[in-house]
Amino acid sequence: MRKFIIALILTVLACAQTFGQVYANVDLKKKAEETSKEDIYPYILPIWGKKAVERGFQLPYSAGLGFNYLWQESELVIDNLMVGFNNGPMYNLDEYIRFTDSVAAANAVNLRPDFWLFPFLNVYGLFGKAKTSTTINAGLWIPDAENNWTELTSFSSKANFDATMIGFGLTPTLGISRYWLALDMNFAWTDVSALDKPVFTFVFGPRFGKTIKFKDPEKNIAFWVGGFRVKFTSETTGSLNLSDVLPLDGLQDKVDQGFEKIDDAQEQVDSWWNALPPAEQANPINEARYNTANRAIETTSNLLTAVDGALSNAENATVQYSLDKNLKNKWNFIVGSQLQLSRHWMLRAEFGFLGSRQQFITGLQYRFGL
Repeated sequence: MRKFIIALILTVLACAQTFGQVYANVDLKKKAEETSKEDIYPYILPIWGKKAVERGFQLPYSAGLGFNYLWQESELVIDNLMVGFNNGPMYNLDEYIRFTDSVAAANAVNLRPDFWLFPFLNVYGLFGKAKTSTTINAGLWIPDAENNWTELTSFSSKANFDATMIGFGLTPTLGISRYWLALDMNFAWTDVSALDKPVFTFVFGPRFGKTIKFKDPEKNIAFWVGGFRVKFTSETTGSLNLSDVLPLDGLQDKVDQGFEKIDDAQEQVDSWWNALPPAEQANPINEARYNTANRAIETTSNLLTAVDGALSNAENATVQYSLDKNLKNKWNFIVGSQLQLSRHWMLRAEFGFLGSRQQFITGLQYRFGL
C-alpha cells in the first residue's frame, strides 16, 4: 500500500515550480524498466527523488540559488490616521484628512536559496534589501454649520525609506506532460527604517503554464499566466523628521492661511448658531451640526498650532504617526516566461498588471545537486 501511495503521488504531482524558476518534465511514455543505471538519481533530495526518476520523471537539480530584482507600484487606501509632533499629543484626523492619491513604490533585490523537499514541494528562503517610497496627496477638511465640508488646505508628501526583508516560502506543484500548475506562497517580514516594528507580508501566486522543448535536451522555455495576491500588516506606527514628510518651503504660509480659514469658519458657525431661536437650538439636528462643526474646528486648530510650533525649529522637528493602510486591490494578473539555458542556469521575467498594482520581476538562478 505504501509503495502504491508513493507511486500515485509521483505520477500525479510532477515538479513544476515557476516562482523559483525551476520545474520538472515528465515523459509518460518512458517506462520504469527503460531507466538505465546512469539515470538513477544520485542526490539526497528530494525525498522520493530516486523513485521519481525510476518512474520516468526528469527532475531538476535539487538545490538552487537565485538572484532577483523586483519593481512594484501599488495604490493604497489609508484610514484611522493619528498624527503628533515632537512627541506631543496625537490627533485623530481620520475624519478631517482626505487622501486623493496614495502610492507605494519599491525597488528591491533579493537572494533566494531553495531546495526540493519532495518532487512536488519546493521550499525556499528570502533575503532582500529595498528602497521604498510612499507618495500621498491629501487635504485638510472642515464642515460649516450646514454640514458642508470645505477644504482648509492641501498638501503633498513623499517619504523614502530603506528596508531589509527576510522570509520563507512554499510551492506545491501539480503537472502532467508539459503543462503544470504551481501554487506559490511566501511569508516575509520587512524592517522599514521609519517604522516601529517589521511589516508582515503574505503573498499567494497561482500560476498555470506550459514548457516547450528545444532540440538540445537541456534547453527549454516556459510560459505562464496567473494571479498575484498580496496581504500585509495594516497597522503602521512610526516617527519621521518633519522635513521628510512635508516640504518646508511654503508650509508656514499654508499654516497661516489655515488659521485665517478656521477663524472665518468659527465666525460663520457662531453667527448661524446665535441667530437661531432657543427652540431651534434645542433641536437635536441643529445641536449635532453645531457640535460637529466646533469639534472639527477645534481639532484642526490644535493640529495647525502643533505644526506652527514644530516649524519654530523645523530642522529638528519630528512627526509621530499611526495609521491603517491597505492595497486598493489585493489581486492582479501576471504573465511570465523562463528560459532554461542548461540544467544549471535559468533566466526568468514576469510582469503583473491590471487592478491598482503593477510589478516587474526578473532573475537569474543557478541549480546544483544536493
